[in-house]
Amino acid sequence: MNGTSTVLIVVGLFLVGGIVSFVKQQMPKGLIVLLSIGAAMCLVAGVLRLEVWN
Repeated sequence: MNGTSTVLIVVGLFLVGGIVSFVKQQMPKGLIVLLSIGAAMCLVAGVLRLEVWN
């Protein structure tokens, strides 16, 4: 596990926490969808950069 994958996974999890918070605050759905896409991209990129796949 290198530094870049760790940072991407941590940022993705941070954004997931933001999604939960925005849903509880009943923020606009478009903002939640945009945040969800960003979180998914960060998590997928972090998992794909793991050295487990080599």
